[in-house]
Amino acid sequence: MSEAMALLAIFTLAVFVGFEVVSKVSSTLHTPLMSGANAIHGIILVGAIIVASHADGGLELGLSVAAIILATINLVGGFVVTDRMLEMFKGKRSGNSADKASNEKSGGAK
Repeated sequence: MSEAMALLAIFTLAVFVGFEVVSKVSSTLHTPLMSGANAIHGIILVGAIIVASHADGGLELGLSVAAIILATINLVGGFVVTDRMLEMFKGKRSGNSADKASNEKSGGAK
């Protein structure tokens, strides 16, 4: 088996295992895992910037700029999804504070 075939087999298995693992995560664990993934994507972004700074040819520079763009999109998207997930866990408020203050001053009757 050639080295390219072995790498392709490892990649294919990693895709299937990753899909199975991620699909089994409960919604209560999703937000903390997204926060950890965002930290990893930040490291990937820094790595892509370092690779771009050491690029010698046009192809290397083009691929590293594409990696920077994709990593940035992934990082920002992860923070947006995490923010939406955290909004789902916040409790609903029954009214604003001005209504509550006026209700307390009037003795609770309207």
